[in-house]
Amino acid sequence: MTKSLVQQQFGAHAGAYATSAVHAKGASLGRLVELVKPEPHWQALDVATGAGHTAAAFAPHVARVIASDVTDEMLSEARKLAAAKGFANMETASADAEALPFADGRFDLVTCRIAPHHFPDIPMFVGEVWRVLKPGGTFALVDNIAPDAESTPGFSSTDLRDAAVTYNAFEAIRDPSHSRCLGMAEWSEIIADTGFDLAHKERLGKDMEFQPWAERLGADTATIERLRAMLSDGAPALQAFLRPRLVDGNLWFTLDEAILIARKPQ
Repeated sequence: MTKSLVQQQFGAHAGAYATSAVHAKGASLGRLVELVKPEPHWQALDVATGAGHTAAAFAPHVARVIASDVTDEMLSEARKLAAAKGFANMETASADAEALPFADGRFDLVTCRIAPHHFPDIPMFVGEVWRVLKPGGTFALVDNIAPDAESTPGFSSTDLRDAAVTYNAFEAIRDPSHSRCLGMAEWSEIIADTGFDLAHKERLGKDMEFQPWAERLGADTATIERLRAMLSDGAPALQAFLRPRLVDGNLWFTLDEAILIARKPQ
């Protein structure tokens, strides 16, 4: 997976993400603001902002927020969103999550929501967040997770490892720019190893209707049917994690998001 593939994939489908209810109004968005408790003097950065929904959620609560992304088309959508909402304190910047073009200790808050599963090197990304945060600054993260013993208890480590591999393959078939979802425990370990104090973590279920999810990035009919079969016929650990079911004749499943709030020590 290359960053040019991420740019190609999300550039082509930026409009779909601008209108996606999961990204624009998902429960984790309001919960993130609630947990962070942003302050009016803060300088904030949203990494891999996509269409800008997370930056826009924080804009009313901080002095300034930069919505950054590696994809120009997404930055265009973020600018449209800021203009539509009248947020003069929200600006955009082109930025690679693993090589942020900002000075050390610049920000009071760095957010990143539903994006790190596209990053090739998560420890490098978390290290960059550490670098650009002020001492005492807050790192607020939301991302889809893979199954592990924290999210899906009652299975052997082998079963959970296999389920995580299959789940990441499932995501990559739908979206070739997908790199890897981490489990809750792995996220906690990387954040702690970087030096952060992990102040809060929780899981939040996100119910997904299969067909719109599968179509959002332009999958063809054969790919959609392959994904449907993987979802419906997966091993028990994967079934327990994704919880596929029919609702009024339509296939639904549930993704788990991790919400983690960490602080850089003073």
